[in-house]
Amino acid sequence: MPNEQPSRRPAIAAWAALLQVHAALVPELDAELRRATGLPLTWYDVLLELDGTGPMRMSDLSEKVVLSRTRVSRLVAELESNGLLRRDTNPDDGRSALVAITDLGRQRFREAAPRYLDDIERRFGANLEPDELEALAATLRKVLGPTPVTVTGAG
Repeated sequence: MPNEQPSRRPAIAAWAALLQVHAALVPELDAELRRATGLPLTWYDVLLELDGTGPMRMSDLSEKVVLSRTRVSRLVAELESNGLLRRDTNPDDGRSALVAITDLGRQRFREAAPRYLDDIERRFGANLEPDELEALAATLRKVLGPTPVTVTGAG
């Protein structure tokens, strides 16, 4: 079936379209966020997950930002060296690390969020009507199943 036309397989056609949109928009959103705020999108995503929470284990952060532990460790080191995060030893086991957003990190994130969200509105929603966007969001949530996922700051 590898030669079967995607139009005859709606799930594959929808998946391909989703990947194409993601591949096209993420670099644009990243470039605009960097230009406007100095924050790479990967940093923004990490700050998004830590804003409004207490310290988080590195393994939990890795799951939330859907990156490997190695990549998250590098990102955390970059953010830490820029004063946006702090890493402390986990008092429960003494071996793992807990990561927390600093006041500067929270400030930079909250300054960047409105710009990033406006860029999403402009680039993602440019050719769609509000009712189409609502239907798209509802459809994509159905793909995830009954467990609702809440994203604030749209990272």
